[in-house]
Amino acid sequence: MGRMLEDSSKTLLNQNGVPIPNHVVISSPEEITEQHLLTPCVLKALVPVGKRGKAGAIKFADTVEKAKSYAGELLNMTVRNYPVEKILLEEKIDIDEEWYVSITIDRQKQLPVIIATTEGGIEVEDLVKDSPEKVVIRHVDPFLPLQPYQAKEIWSSLGVTGKPLVKATSVLCRLYDIFTKYDCYILEINPLVLTKNEEIMVAASVMGIDDSALYRQPELAGKVQSGSERSWRPLTKLEKEMVKVNDADYRGTARYTEMDGGNLGFMCGGGGGSLLSFDALVNLGAKPANYTETGGNPPEEKVYGLTKGILSKAGVKGLFVSQNITNNTQIDVMAKGIVRAIEELKLDLDSFPIVVRQAGVNDEEGKRIFTDAGITYYGEERTIEEAAADMAKRMEVVS
Repeated sequence: MGRMLEDSSKTLLNQNGVPIPNHVVISSPEEITEQHLLTPCVLKALVPVGKRGKAGAIKFADTVEKAKSYAGELLNMTVRNYPVEKILLEEKIDIDEEWYVSITIDRQKQLPVIIATTEGGIEVEDLVKDSPEKVVIRHVDPFLPLQPYQAKEIWSSLGVTGKPLVKATSVLCRLYDIFTKYDCYILEINPLVLTKNEEIMVAASVMGIDDSALYRQPELAGKVQSGSERSWRPLTKLEKEMVKVNDADYRGTARYTEMDGGNLGFMCGGGGGSLLSFDALVNLGAKPANYTETGGNPPEEKVYGLTKGILSKAGVKGLFVSQNITNNTQIDVMAKGIVRAIEELKLDLDSFPIVVRQAGVNDEEGKRIFTDAGITYYGEERTIEEAAADMAKRMEVVS
């Protein structure tokens, strides 16, 4: 899944008929002019995380001097591990009421769900728990558009009437259209505001896109960072390269996360076996340089690219490949991709230990490919812990 920064999401909303404040993106205080302060403004750190207000990353200014001063402060901040490199500067809205609306996927019911309340600007999770009567939760048929009467029912049940009800109904229908049109997994507006002159406007937005559907969204190229919702910090250069490897072919998945201080390349099949493999290595004193999962039967080219990426990190002195017995991945295909990368890199297996523990579809052929290449291979006759112990022992020699 991939996130969009607020300026991109708001621009997209506005292009689809949803009112937003006027805004620009700046990267230095010197870019702010009198033209930007014809009305009071809001300065927001442009980072892909929430709770910026609590972090002090949202400022209000009514003069150019104050705006420049605040911009300098923001550009020197790091918000939840993300350094602030750009600022969203937008007009301050004359707010009368703050509401909240989000659209996401209910994974249990496998349906789109709309969550709305007129108690916006707060932690909606706490509101659902403490005052559920103030929140409306509605599931939507995924094969039909949101009908105006459905949107009207949501807002009217929250006490919205008159002109605001008509406008809120229209905005919610458009938000749902955007959610489905752009393959979103989350579209959150907090707050959706009612202005003093009874207009409905998006004050803050969060939009996440299903990155497996980006091939259907060419207009979003460069605006969505694939895999970013799994990251607690900006993606590294190598992580971005591995995202490209994964996105190059829709078949299977390949997820790569760098780790500091490690010297052991680590590739595992997804699920509980991956966590067991990682924990086994760490408990035995090995130091993984990355955490990498594959799943869904990835093709040889994807396995090859992922292996080359794992081994390209500076300081990596060995490779451990582990997979649980219960999986649908073709072991021979994995073997071809891994061996191809190792042979291309001309690794000396006497000084660069590699241990593979895999079992499953075509594992006999996979074993042949690995052993012919001089790589230690264990099947289901060895546990993950036993294979990890062998790997850790070999790493003691090369460390």
